[in-house]
Amino acid sequence: MQQAKPTIHTPFKTLRAGRKSNRMLFIAAAGISLLPVIPPPAALLMGLALAQTIGNPFAAFTHKATHWLLQLSVVGLGFGMNLHSALQTGKQGFLFTVASIIGTLFFGILLGKFLRIERKTAYLVASGTAICGGSAIAAIAPVIKANDQQISVALGTIFILNAAALFIFPFVGQWLQLSQTQFGLWSAIAIHDTSSVIGAANKYGATALEVATAVKLSRALWIIPVAIITALLFRNSSKQIKLPWFIGIFLLAMLLNTYMPAVQHISSYLVQAAKTGLSLTLFFIGATMTRQALQGIGWQPMLQGILLWILISVAALTAIIIYT
Repeated sequence: MQQAKPTIHTPFKTLRAGRKSNRMLFIAAAGISLLPVIPPPAALLMGLALAQTIGNPFAAFTHKATHWLLQLSVVGLGFGMNLHSALQTGKQGFLFTVASIIGTLFFGILLGKFLRIERKTAYLVASGTAICGGSAIAAIAPVIKANDQQISVALGTIFILNAAALFIFPFVGQWLQLSQTQFGLWSAIAIHDTSSVIGAANKYGATALEVATAVKLSRALWIIPVAIITALLFRNSSKQIKLPWFIGIFLLAMLLNTYMPAVQHISSYLVQAAKTGLSLTLFFIGATMTRQALQGIGWQPMLQGILLWILISVAALTAIIIYT
């Protein structure tokens, strides 16, 4: 009787099987992050945990998907907002926005010189902290002709602080008993990326989410004048400035929800879909924070980002408590 030949697992086959299981695990975790019971911070933690264990088997895809998912999520949230209340909120946050952007850029440049950080890297970290995180870095980078290393260090610094903000800000807000409006203003000014602002404000309450979204998106428009000033500072004649076009679509969604009753009937479903998209976005962001990415940041840019973040957070919180 002929005996069956034993299955031989070559190193190549074992490696291929391991990669397949990693991909399946990643897809399953992404699916879990879409469940309504999974809050955005939990989705971020899942992505971060996978990044530290199996890595990111879809790194190229998640990098592109994060960009588009965030923009679509922001547009979807526009269907849950009213133009009149948004204008009132934007007025309230205007002075805070101007003062915080100017102050953050100024102190960011000073900290970069003090810590002896390469000039373009320090400026990207300061810009990301001052305006809207990764979007600002993506807009300013071509203006100053930053290379991939400088961009990745700045993005890594901002993303790590964004992840911390999702947990720290709601805790501090509840501890200080901030109102929904106060917390919305604070998170929009002191948290870098739109995704983390929305995630923290959504956790705090519906009014905080509306205030934070309106103020953060009006803040993002400052990319335009900051990019022009940056071109002058760095003596760069390049006209390659990436503007956040999705803000225009967000405004259109808000107009439709304000003036078209037919849209109001489905707006709640669109807002819920946007919040689900945000959870998946944060999962992908967490998945980009691999050990290699974290190790490549360096302590000086990270220290600059932390000190700058503490400065703007404390200053904005103090001003909000006093004047609102």
